[in-house]
Amino acid sequence: MDSLLTLLIFFPALAGLLGFFIDKGAIRAYGIAVTAIVFFLSLFLWLGFDNSNPGYQFLEHVPIISQFGINYSLGVDGISLFLIVLSTFMTMIAIIGLTIKDNIKNLIISVLFLEMTMIGVFASLDVILFYIFWEISLIPMFYIIGAWGAKLRIYAAVKFFLYTFAGSLFMLVGILYFAYLNQQATGVWSFSIADWQALRIPFEAQLWIFGAFFLGFAVKVPMFPFHTWLPYAHGQAPTIGSVLLAAVLLKMGTYGFVRFSLPMVPDASVYFIVPIAILSLIMIVYTAMIAYAQEDMKQVIAYSSISHMGVIILGTFAMNSEGITGSIFLMISHGIVSGALFMLVGVIYDRRKTKMMSEYGGLASSMPRFATVYGIMLMASVGLPLTIGFVGEFLALLGFYKISPVMTAIAGSTIILGAVYMLTLYKRSFFGEITNEKNRNLPDLTKQEITALAPLVFLVIALGVYPKPILDPIDNSVKHMLQNMEQKAVTQDAKDLLKKATTIGEEK
Repeated sequence: MDSLLTLLIFFPALAGLLGFFIDKGAIRAYGIAVTAIVFFLSLFLWLGFDNSNPGYQFLEHVPIISQFGINYSLGVDGISLFLIVLSTFMTMIAIIGLTIKDNIKNLIISVLFLEMTMIGVFASLDVILFYIFWEISLIPMFYIIGAWGAKLRIYAAVKFFLYTFAGSLFMLVGILYFAYLNQQATGVWSFSIADWQALRIPFEAQLWIFGAFFLGFAVKVPMFPFHTWLPYAHGQAPTIGSVLLAAVLLKMGTYGFVRFSLPMVPDASVYFIVPIAILSLIMIVYTAMIAYAQEDMKQVIAYSSISHMGVIILGTFAMNSEGITGSIFLMISHGIVSGALFMLVGVIYDRRKTKMMSEYGGLASSMPRFATVYGIMLMASVGLPLTIGFVGEFLALLGFYKISPVMTAIAGSTIILGAVYMLTLYKRSFFGEITNEKNRNLPDLTKQEITALAPLVFLVIALGVYPKPILDPIDNSVKHMLQNMEQKAVTQDAKDLLKKATTIGEEK
């Protein structure tokens, strides 16, 4: 299908507009139907994808402002393909598990518009188009947090918007500077990602561009010390907002590093490996300790999410196929697992209207199915072998081990620290005697909740046992990217490091 990506992007938005004319009683079924159609369309994208081709596929190109090189340009490679599938899948699951009844029509319409922007970010091959989708994604999430969140929802929504919007402005400066350098080098204006990835620019200019992109992506991830907006956003957002924020929106930042920072400014990326690694280690260890100190279940998962994102950043800047492939796979696994954990917290919050661990205890007795699913997701979160969480973390750490065994050993503490705070949460909430009578007769998972959670459990186990169908296309595109990075590197340090990475890849 020639326009499959366009259909994927704009079908949810068109359906969202039509949603205004749907009866309130049927809007949830309508939302499920729309997101299911979009998900199956993304599966056609996967089925039609040529795994042996590491370049961009399903290309679409329509000139918009030709004199400035701004085009409607779309395409996917192995790096972006599965992030699109993740976006469509988690949006569908989030609406299936939706329990909010207040103003539900506007909520589902907001989610459909958010889905459009998420797919648009990962499918864009024009930098201006990417930036437009990147910025527009703030609006529906701002509305979701501010309109359906908890007591401090307005503060959390405004903080989320201001932090991410401010970071985006720095990124815009970097985009304009890069476009200027491209015009000076080629004589024409272009905002094509492919053109930019092929352009060699001086090392000093790379440093400035890397810094501008870094501020935009680091806030979105969020990296330390820009992370303070995330616990508020998660803590105050409704369950569906937390699910989509953790599963997809945070991945826009890590995707930005892989799509822009590494291939466009490879020398600067190599130059900043150690500072980025130090920030990642702080993310991993510091936020894990904060997670352990939390009494609120949702805050434990929120800080845990930041800690695991640190491993993704570390793998990304390993500058080899193992690390980068592992980090992209970890984006997918973290999206599934963190989304499931936030959904599970929402399940118990719907029953008791509290997320405090002190209010629970003995839930395994009254809600055995809930306890089982929670336990599986918890084990995937801490990276238990044969679960989806292990594959990405292992590869990301393996990749960075080639850069610094000492830093990798410190980063490996994420597995131990994750086990400590997650098992502590599970012990306090699920084991022991039921001390609060309000928990004695809590209903177990409903059919609706099982329908939403069962596919996540299946993926956590299936992709943990056999990740090859996802790893192979990612790895092919990553190796292709590394080869291009080596060819355009201008400093000897970058050339040596990238040559070593591509040589090892060829030997394999």
